[in-house]
Amino acid sequence: MANIRSVKGMVGLVTGGASGLGRATVERLIRQGASAVILDLPSSDGHNLAAALGERCAFAPTDVTSESDVRAAVDLAKEKYGKVDLAVNCAGIAVAVKTYNFKKDLPHSLEDFTRVITVNIAGTFNVIRLAVGEMGKNEPDADGHRGCIVNTASVAAYDGQVGQAAYSASKGGIVGMTLPIARDLAPMGIRVVTIAPGLFATPLLAGLPEKVQSFLARQVPFPSRLGDPAEFAHLVTAIAENPMINGEVIRLDGAIRMQP
Repeated sequence: MANIRSVKGMVGLVTGGASGLGRATVERLIRQGASAVILDLPSSDGHNLAAALGERCAFAPTDVTSESDVRAAVDLAKEKYGKVDLAVNCAGIAVAVKTYNFKKDLPHSLEDFTRVITVNIAGTFNVIRLAVGEMGKNEPDADGHRGCIVNTASVAAYDGQVGQAAYSASKGGIVGMTLPIARDLAPMGIRVVTIAPGLFATPLLAGLPEKVQSFLARQVPFPSRLGDPAEFAHLVTAIAENPMINGEVIRLDGAIRMQP
């Protein structure tokens, strides 16, 4: 029988872990018997969430673009729980601006574009490069498996809408680095997988008017609703437990293809 893994006993780092998809992932990991370190901004609800989830959960105030913050979070996981098996990248930001506003004669702010690219691509890569250093020290199992990285892209990587130049470029970058990093880390038995969610009920969407939310929900072929963050978390744990999923991007979107 192939080596069946379980998240029970694993130690995971989850960026953006205080809200939305990240929070659901942390909660599921704890429920399934894993330990989790929440990496989120100092202003987030991370501290309260970790306290509520008990001693198998800790909070590391982190800006994912900061080397020292992420190193400190990895060190915290190592000190408290002895190792790192899993890193889940959910931290991300978005702006919605057209490339050029011809009414106002105004180009897209380069600063905004650069910020989205920096947080979403460089931030994700920063966490990967520092987390795998710790994963590489794990004893390999019978398969030679030492750890797993799960990144969050978006269907916007493929079907970017009007105003999504920065966001789509950043998510396309995450898709594009999935395979080369999986290949880089294969000799160490560390897998790299990316999830590309469609429309999920997260704080990012919750800010929209009810009418807009239900309009968006109707665009999803089936099931015709917004995704539940718990469904994202379920896929994260399935990926962590299934050693054959590697170097792949999985759309989790109810078959939606975004309109322009």
